[in-house]
Amino acid sequence: MDPAGPLSGILVVDFTRVIAGPVATQTLADLGADVVKIEHPAGGDDTRGYRDPEIAGQSTFFMAFNRNKRSVALDLSVPEAVTVARDLVAKADIVVENFSAGVMAKYGLDYDSLAALNPRVIYVAGSAYGRDGAYRSRAGYDPVVQAESGFLSLNGFPDGEPVRTGIAMIDVTTGLGLVQACLAALIHRERTGRGQYVEVGLFDTALQMCLHFGMRHLLTGETPTRVGNSSPGAAPNGTFRAKDGPFQLTVAGDRVWRKLCQDVLGRPELVDDPAFATGAERAANKDALHRVLDEIFLTDTRDRWVEKMRAMKVPAGPIRTVAEACESPEVKERDLVRRAPCTGVGQVPVLRSPMRFEKTPVREPFGVPALGEHTETVLHDLLGYDAARTAALRAAGAFGTKR
Repeated sequence: MDPAGPLSGILVVDFTRVIAGPVATQTLADLGADVVKIEHPAGGDDTRGYRDPEIAGQSTFFMAFNRNKRSVALDLSVPEAVTVARDLVAKADIVVENFSAGVMAKYGLDYDSLAALNPRVIYVAGSAYGRDGAYRSRAGYDPVVQAESGFLSLNGFPDGEPVRTGIAMIDVTTGLGLVQACLAALIHRERTGRGQYVEVGLFDTALQMCLHFGMRHLLTGETPTRVGNSSPGAAPNGTFRAKDGPFQLTVAGDRVWRKLCQDVLGRPELVDDPAFATGAERAANKDALHRVLDEIFLTDTRDRWVEKMRAMKVPAGPIRTVAEACESPEVKERDLVRRAPCTGVGQVPVLRSPMRFEKTPVREPFGVPALGEHTETVLHDLLGYDAARTAALRAAGAFGTKR
């Protein structure tokens, strides 16, 4: 087994902020890339200021999206700082940014400028509504894009208002799309020797996330509606309440339905009930079916029902809080919570990457950087700057207030 990750040797210059971009660069870092995060000296990434909650002055929000990176503080309004950024890009494999349209060009760090400097560089941009067209300058955040794309209309219960997802799902999915773009562009560069410009938009991603609901509308003209925790095409599928708490049950197909009725519920007659005999009939009679199951499930505890279902390969699980999930046997079995050093805080628990590689394991987490923690190290080790040059940059205000 090679202890180096699959992206070992890949240098990423990271101009991202908030969620979508940092999700992308954190994933690249987990895969072994050397990610150098460029931050403004006065506060850094916006999420460093999200102080609810915080640990020893560090934002837990920032910590969630920025492990395994090195932080370099540069004030890009200072020409000398832009020179440093360009020197980094000259050595980089990938640049990732998610600023508003025109910001990178203002500093001479747009794709055309950087490709002239380094034709092999892969420039990956995250945007709200695209970098061209009529909406390129419109501000966009996850909740707004959820609303405008129709994604939000699909979440919640039929008799209630649309509900945004508790997690910034479009941001996260866009971030993973940026990772896919990076990897595909790396393969293209391996074949051709040339980098390229790649873009992934929040709105585009949100519409794609409507998936079969979007396709249903395009093909039939129907407007899909909210179904709560159930499914429009399969039953029983949803949240059920046992004697002491709720659980989620998903039955997909007649074979699992028979197992549920015969081996778990002890009600084989339900299999032969004409209203429930096929998947289409169960879906059409979902409300009646769920009423029957509701009465049955109230006769025993949640854990007993879930245990029986799991024993018979019927997919079911308790509805947990995040706290319960983090302490669950599944987390312990998969070793999903590790410990890593965090500057100014000490050893902290962090979530492990979900990816597993046989020969090139993902990087063990080495923590979350303090703002500008690695500025001098990166300039010395990657760029070969000596102490005198670094001091001159500091005096010019490249790293913040002039001294």
